[in-house]
Amino acid sequence: MELIQNNRSFEGEQRIYRFDSRYLKTPTKFGIYLPPQALEGHSCPALFYLAGLTCTEETFAIKAHAQRLASQLGLILITPDTSPRGEGVAEGDNWDIGQGAGFYINATQEPWAEHYQMESFIVDELYALVTEEFVIHSGRIGIFGHSMGGHGALTLAFKYPEKFKSVSAFAPICAPSQCPWGDKAFSNYLGENREEWLKHDATALVQEKGALFNDILIDQGFSDQFYSQLNPALFQQACDTVNQPLTLREHQGYDHGYYFIQSFVDDHLQFHAVQLNP
Repeated sequence: MELIQNNRSFEGEQRIYRFDSRYLKTPTKFGIYLPPQALEGHSCPALFYLAGLTCTEETFAIKAHAQRLASQLGLILITPDTSPRGEGVAEGDNWDIGQGAGFYINATQEPWAEHYQMESFIVDELYALVTEEFVIHSGRIGIFGHSMGGHGALTLAFKYPEKFKSVSAFAPICAPSQCPWGDKAFSNYLGENREEWLKHDATALVQEKGALFNDILIDQGFSDQFYSQLNPALFQQACDTVNQPLTLREHQGYDHGYYFIQSFVDDHLQFHAVQLNP
């Protein structure tokens, strides 16, 4: 693991590391914000943040303005890239498939299967690496994300509740098996068997797994240009069916971008801080 960037931020450090991933079979980068408490050697709760389409390991760190409150709350923030990258890694014919669009699943179809193993990369490889290398309290880890990453956060939380104790999302793709983004990604990565798609669909997963969390926080803008792809109402209905508490907040005037995330990121950090308290 190689440290390639380190910047002081609110008495903590925003870092970027690079390492050779055995799952992605290519070098990859991830970001991590270490609050001052972590730099002093104190064990801290941590949050994985999964970014959306076209983003990188730096996008949230630069645009979300989360470090100030993370510093105060003593939260470690972990930001993986959104896909494998590099020469020899399959590329799509558009921005919503291929590099920058890994969808946080394990691809089973060619040419994607060799490198696009993002689910295992996150929950096995990166999870183990950061808990071993940094002062993370292993029983106090949450996950959140945006758009494609919101889909990833919700699905991975319901698949691996033993790893993630809290979950939230900004404008998540709540039912990818029922929208064009999901149709494109899942048919490419997983093939045409729609039963396989449901294993990576948050709305289907909550119906299958039942209530697993004390609460889930989702923020959604009504002026989101991708609203028709996101289907928060379907996820709300699924949560209601199994009595999974959900706080779905919908906001007039907000779109899909990082100004929206900046406006509510403090609420998400505070939400997770409460959920992750022993």
